[in-house]
Amino acid sequence: MWDYSEKVKEHFYNPKNAGAAENANATGEVGSLSCGDALRLTLKVDPDTEIILDAGFQTFGCGSAIASSSALTEIIKGMTLDQALQVSNQDIADFLDGLPPEKMHCSVMGREALQAAVADYRGEVWSDDHEEGALVCKCFAIDEVMIEDTIRANSLTTVEEVTNYTKAGGGCSACHEGIENILSRVMAESGKEFVAGGVGSAVPAKAPEAPVEAAPKTDIKRISTIMRVLEAVRPRLQADGGDCELMDIDGNTIYVNLTGACMGCQMASMTLGGIQQQLIEELGEFVRLVQVEKKADQLVGIGG
Repeated sequence: MWDYSEKVKEHFYNPKNAGAAENANATGEVGSLSCGDALRLTLKVDPDTEIILDAGFQTFGCGSAIASSSALTEIIKGMTLDQALQVSNQDIADFLDGLPPEKMHCSVMGREALQAAVADYRGEVWSDDHEEGALVCKCFAIDEVMIEDTIRANSLTTVEEVTNYTKAGGGCSACHEGIENILSRVMAESGKEFVAGGVGSAVPAKAPEAPVEAAPKTDIKRISTIMRVLEAVRPRLQADGGDCELMDIDGNTIYVNLTGACMGCQMASMTLGGIQQQLIEELGEFVRLVQVEKKADQLVGIGG
């Protein structure tokens, strides 16, 4: 299980500025639900001074994504747009007293959402450039340009660090060689040498392990773990007039039905994100939690 700072926990359990900013005049959206994280950042900007008067966020993702988004809104309120653009993903992580290395990509998403929102306010066309380069990681749709930019911005030197900051390579590992090539090229620009399998590489000196495959759909132990996590969170939801029902498990996608007060709640995405985070930590693998509506004649299916 990852070790979270008290500040990360604070901003996850009691996020600041959750929801859309009132009378917002700038919006930035990044991420993808298919990759597990998405963020919508809204800003209320003073047109005379370009000072950010208010900021709000709506996110779908893990606890670190929620905490990073909350921290970002607290950091930038009161700044001018130009000052806000100087905020780096490391600043977000530092504000939270650090993030687990595996969760640094959450702070990168916040920085991109801010850039998108500022561009929206100024009437500029913002692009994350993720579609301009060749696709390197097919599991999470991460391309060469994003990997290069993130390596340079954060002085990354290993495949593991690239995975932590971008998710690239965190799935089947088939793209590790491509990531190594990019690291080698970027590090050479500053006179450094990347040595695969040695210092500066996330690839261990021992023989590489086989790619991690998705757990079998009918793995009883895995299903029991999923059901145990969901049962543990239900009392809290029920106390607020809501509930969460397991609908189906299909590989790494878990379908649930939020009912009662949870349906249509502005915090529903945070609820799903929190449950998803617990499932990831308990299972030791990346899973995606998806909300579906239950039809009258629909029964819960496992691995159908």
